[in-house]
Amino acid sequence: MRGGNDGAAGHGTDRDGEGPGRRGRRDGRREPPGRARLPLRRSLLGRLLAVSALVAACSVAATAWIAVQTTSGAIKQEQGQNLTADARIYDTLLDYAARNPTWDGVGATVRELARESGRRIALTTQGRQPLADSATAETAPALQPQASAVVDPLSVDTVLAARGTDGQGTAADRIDPRAVGPFRLSTADSKALRRTADSKVECLNRAGIASDVVVGPSGRPRVQIVGNDPERALGTRCDLAALDTPTRSEQKALDALTGLADACLKRQGREGVQLNGDLSWGDPASSVIPGEEAGPLVPRVPLPAPAPSDAPVEDAAPSVVTPERTGENDRAIASCVSAARGEQLSSYVSSPALLFIGDEGGATLPGFDLSPANTARIAGAAALVLALTVGASVFAGARLVRPLHALTGAAQRMRDGEQPESVPVSGDDEVGRLAAAFNDMSAHRARLEEQRKAMVSDVAHELRTPLSNIRGWLEAAQDGLADPDPAFVSSLLEEAVLLQHIIDDLQDLAAADAGVLRLHHEPVEARELLSQVAAAHQARAENAGVTLAVAGTAPGPALRADPVRLRQAVGNLVSNAVRHTPEGGRVTLRAYAAEEGDGAVLVEVADTGSGIPSEDLPHVFDRFWRAEKSRSRRTGGSGLGLAIVRKLVEAHGGTVDAASVEGEGSTFVLRLPGTGPSGP
Repeated sequence: MRGGNDGAAGHGTDRDGEGPGRRGRRDGRREPPGRARLPLRRSLLGRLLAVSALVAACSVAATAWIAVQTTSGAIKQEQGQNLTADARIYDTLLDYAARNPTWDGVGATVRELARESGRRIALTTQGRQPLADSATAETAPALQPQASAVVDPLSVDTVLAARGTDGQGTAADRIDPRAVGPFRLSTADSKALRRTADSKVECLNRAGIASDVVVGPSGRPRVQIVGNDPERALGTRCDLAALDTPTRSEQKALDALTGLADACLKRQGREGVQLNGDLSWGDPASSVIPGEEAGPLVPRVPLPAPAPSDAPVEDAAPSVVTPERTGENDRAIASCVSAARGEQLSSYVSSPALLFIGDEGGATLPGFDLSPANTARIAGAAALVLALTVGASVFAGARLVRPLHALTGAAQRMRDGEQPESVPVSGDDEVGRLAAAFNDMSAHRARLEEQRKAMVSDVAHELRTPLSNIRGWLEAAQDGLADPDPAFVSSLLEEAVLLQHIIDDLQDLAAADAGVLRLHHEPVEARELLSQVAAAHQARAENAGVTLAVAGTAPGPALRADPVRLRQAVGNLVSNAVRHTPEGGRVTLRAYAAEEGDGAVLVEVADTGSGIPSEDLPHVFDRFWRAEKSRSRRTGGSGLGLAIVRKLVEAHGGTVDAASVEGEGSTFVLRLPGTGPSGP
C-alpha cells in the first residue's frame, strides 16, 4: 500500500472511491455538484416577473379605462406654440443676424431648426418678401397674418431673448451682445491677448486665486475670478490692467463711435463727450467685466463687444471731456450713444426680418378638456393601481427578505466567533439554493478550521522529530555516551537535511498559496526534461532494483514552462514512485499531446507499485496526509510532496490527475498548456 504524500518526492496516489480494482481520477480539487437550471415558474425571477406583469396589467387596464371614459378622440397634434422652443429658434436666428451682414445662406439654419422642432419656420423681409422657408410642399400654405417675432439684432425682443439665452437678458439699449461689428478682433490680436490672459490666470493660480479665461463674442479674452470677486486680485502682483488696453482696431472703432455720438450731441446743442472703453463717459473708468455689474462712478451703456484688449496702442489714451453732469445731460448722452451704436453696427448685421413659426399644415385641434369628474376618475384609478403595487411589493418583499434575514443573522453569529450553524432551506428556488450554499460554506469552514488545527499539529510533529533526534544525539555526546565520530556527524547531518527539506517544502507551499511563486517560463522539450529527471533518479532506482525509463525515442511535444519547477514536480512523482515500487518493478515516464486537439501536453508517470486503496484516493493531495499513519517520516516522506506537485502544476495553468489500481500500480498525469505541435 502506498505511503502517501512525500515531502521529497511526494508520490502519494489517490482513489476515486469506486471500490477496489476500479480506475479513478482526481485533480486534488473538490467540484460542487451541478444542478439543473430552475424552471421559470419556480424561480424567484419568475415570481418577480409575475408580480410585475400583474402590476403592469392593472396599470394598462386603468389607463385604457381612463382613455375611454375621458376622451372622445385621440389628440393628434400638440396645440399652440411652445414658448421655450420658439425662443431657442429666435435666439439662433438672432445670433446668425448679429454675425452676418446679410441673410444669404440662412436657409440651411432654418431647415435644421425646423427638423429639430418639427415646426414650419419662415423668414421674410419686413415687406414679406421670402428670405427662407422650411415648408416642403410644392405649394406652401400661406403665412399667418401676424409674425411670431421680428429678428433684429439692433432691437431685440427682451422676453424671447431672455428665454433663448438662458435668462442672461440683453443690454439696456436692446442691442444683441453678439453684434460686435468693428470691435471684432483679428486672429492675431485675439491670440496675443489670449496668451496674456493665460499668463495672468497662471499668476493668479500661483497666488491661490482660482480664475479662468473667458472669451467674449468679439474674440477678446478676459480673466474671470471664480466666485466673481475681482477685488481678491488687487493684493497680488498679477496686473490685470494689461488686458484693459484697447487694440488699434478697437481704439479706431471706439473713436468712430465717439465721433458719431458727438455729432448727435452737437445737433442738440450739447458738448461732445469722450467714451471710455466700457462705453461709459465722464471720469475715466476701468473696463466692466461682462456679466458683472458696473461700478457707481459714471453712467454706462454696456458694451456688447468684449472689453478692450491686450495688444496696447501707444499714446492712445485720449483726454477725457467731462460735460456738465446733470440727469438731463446723461439721458441725452445715453440716447446719442445708443443711436451711434446702431448706426455703427448697421452695416455689420443683417437687416430686420419677420419670423413665422407654425405647423406644417397650418391646422389646429382642440385641446383635451380635463373636467372635475375626469380628474376624480384619474385620481381613483391611480390610487387603486398604487394600492395594488404596494400590496404586491410588500407581499413579495416579505417572502424574499425573511430567509435573507436568517442568512444575515447566521453570518453575523459566525463573524462573532460562534460555531457555524445551518439555516433552514425553504425551497429549491434561488433563495433556497443560496441557503444551501451558505450551509455548505459553513460546513466547509468548519472542516477548514479542523484542517488548520490538524496542520498546526502536524507541522509541530514534523519539526519535533528531527529536532528531538538531533538534541538526543548532542546530549549523548555531551554526556560522553556517544563518540562524535564520522557516523555520528553523518547521522546529525541526515536529520538536519530532513529538517531543512521539510522547511523548504513548507516555504514552497506558502509561496504558492500567497500567489508569489515565481516562474521563469521558457520553451521546454518535454521528453528532454523527462530524460533529465530520469537521469537524476537513476542511481536511486538501481539501488532499489527498479527499472526507470522514458518511453519513446522521438522528441516529445513542446511546452512553455519553468524547467526548474517542472523538474521539481515530476521529480517528486518519480521519487515517490521509486519508493513505493517493489524490487523488479518498473517506473515509466512518458510525454505526449492531448487527443482533444487543444494543444495541451500530458506528462505521465506510471509505476507497477502497490497502488492506493480507493478510500484513500480523495486525500492524497492533502498536506501531511499518509495512508499508513504509523510509517516514519524517514521512509514515508514529509506528507507534502503531492500538495507541492499540485501547486506547481496549477501555477503553470495546468491540472494533475491520478489513477490507481490497488496491487497493480498508479499513474499520475500532469496536463500542461503546450506551445505547438509535436516535433518530428
